[in-house]
Amino acid sequence: MKHIKVIVALIVLAVHMPCVAQTDYMPSETNQPGKEFPKVNSEGRVRASILAPEANKVQLDIGGVKYDLTKDSEGVWTGESAPQDEGFHYYQLNIDGASVPDPGTKYYYGAGRWGSGIEIPAKDREIYALKNVPHGRVSEQLYFSNITQAWRRCFVYTPPGYNKNTDAQYPVLYLQHGSFEDETGWATQGKANLILDNLIAADKAVPMIIVMDNGYAFKPQDNNSTGGNRRPQSAFEEVLINEVIPMIDSEYRTHANREHRAIAGLSMGANQTMRIIMNNLDKFAYYGGFSGTSNYPTSDKIDTKTFLNGAFDDGKAVDEKIKVFWLGLGTNEPDPFPGSVGAFREMLIEQGIDHVYYESPETAHEWLTWRRSLYQYAQLLFQK
Repeated sequence: MKHIKVIVALIVLAVHMPCVAQTDYMPSETNQPGKEFPKVNSEGRVRASILAPEANKVQLDIGGVKYDLTKDSEGVWTGESAPQDEGFHYYQLNIDGASVPDPGTKYYYGAGRWGSGIEIPAKDREIYALKNVPHGRVSEQLYFSNITQAWRRCFVYTPPGYNKNTDAQYPVLYLQHGSFEDETGWATQGKANLILDNLIAADKAVPMIIVMDNGYAFKPQDNNSTGGNRRPQSAFEEVLINEVIPMIDSEYRTHANREHRAIAGLSMGANQTMRIIMNNLDKFAYYGGFSGTSNYPTSDKIDTKTFLNGAFDDGKAVDEKIKVFWLGLGTNEPDPFPGSVGAFREMLIEQGIDHVYYESPETAHEWLTWRRSLYQYAQLLFQK
């Protein structure tokens, strides 16, 4: 009889467990102040709600899937998604075919637009949590670029104590965003400042300055010689080397030499920074590629004599120059990233170039992969 009661109790518990998960929704940490929706539950489901009494159809668009919302008698549409992966996700609402941001959230620049974002709490969120530790400062640095003939800006993280200990000099990490994102990404979606605050407080990273610039930089079109049909030429490497680095070294207390200068980027930024360091080994001693290295066919064997103009053909020289060569990838990354990074690693091994490889468990091409990558990479920088 006791066994029957236990079995019945387990059946009842199993039946009700999904209901518990459905009812433990909490407002997202990315919500605007005072907004109840969107919400997230322990399964990682996202529940959205919006007042749209005149609408005929409303959907929640997240993770490449659109979920239908249901309208109540007051014109409020509500519905939820399937469980989402841990970490940060861009999303939007679709109202009668028009995609719009959710008015309940803060806005983030990603996918080439300002839109909504939501955080699915991760098991290791302590690495980027806001804690009671000394905090650095993120400031906006405006500058006019003579190369692009336009005003530009970067964001600069200075570590805790920078403004008090005015005799100290610091190494610098130049940290780049990915495609269709901008210079706001690393300090907002990426939480780079909090990652470094926590690492420095735990004595796991050297206090450093981080510079986060916009990877989209173009020279003005030469309308006279081309009739206005020529595509603008990318000039980010020129801007970084000839304008940004001299500006940072003149306006901040830096160690202005290659041994105290690192560079890293995610996806498109990994490609850009790879080319920059290999063209400027006199400027940088550390490289970090998060979810990318450089553009070439996915899994083809790399010809070192032609790849990046032969930059890796002398493996011994590269190995001696770069103090830390770091690569990171999520275990759930889509093609072509596993193939291209895998081919790149094979090339490094064949050329005898020492490197560190990290895999972020159960993450894809997303900000949790890149937060974890920064957390791991930063601990290796500028160590004696």
